[in-house]
Amino acid sequence: MNVVIAGGHGQIALRLARLLAARGDTVLSLIRNPDHAGDVRAAGAGPVVCDLEQAGLDEVAAEVTGAEAVVFAAGAGPGSGAGRKDSVDRAASVLVADAAERAGVRRLLQVSAMGAGEPPRAGTDEVWAAYVRAKGAAEEDLRARDLDWLILRPGRLTDDPGTGRVRLAEPPIGRGEVTRDDVAAVIVALLDAPGARHRTLDLINGGTPIADAVAVL
Repeated sequence: MNVVIAGGHGQIALRLARLLAARGDTVLSLIRNPDHAGDVRAAGAGPVVCDLEQAGLDEVAAEVTGAEAVVFAAGAGPGSGAGRKDSVDRAASVLVADAAERAGVRRLLQVSAMGAGEPPRAGTDEVWAAYVRAKGAAEEDLRARDLDWLILRPGRLTDDPGTGRVRLAEPPIGRGEVTRDDVAAVIVALLDAPGARHRTLDLINGGTPIADAVAVL
């Protein structure tokens, strides 16, 4: 499989690249900072410097042309303000989806966040509220497109070793934690399941082996 990962230096993205490259897939990772290229290469992916906050549609479409799937795993990250939540978590997602359509790439998996699409709770921190709104808007944009899209909403992320067992289903499934290792492994399994499309899925650790959790979709 030929996969392009947007946000290729993220913690989930690097884990995903390692899994895909280890089984012989071709992975290109779009990154903003050229200093991150070494980490991306070490994960087995080809780094492509493409700042999704500055790039135009033609540039991004050229980078995803020929891919069988695109994974949007970009995010403004901790420490960023409300403005960047919108410019990365929403606007960059819209740009990547536009590029996939322009390039004729049907399969697009968007890594979102549990709680996206719901109004922020009263008293929520302004930046977190902006993040949830941005993710929700990105989801709405993707659902309206004629693509084979999937939206994955992980719970609270941890760096614990992967368990290989999850709970994966349409929301709501309740709050919970999930390891970044398991998120990456679920993405690989979803990419291998062409019948799993047009679904919004919550993900936390649970008791079901990943292959079985994806098979029921």
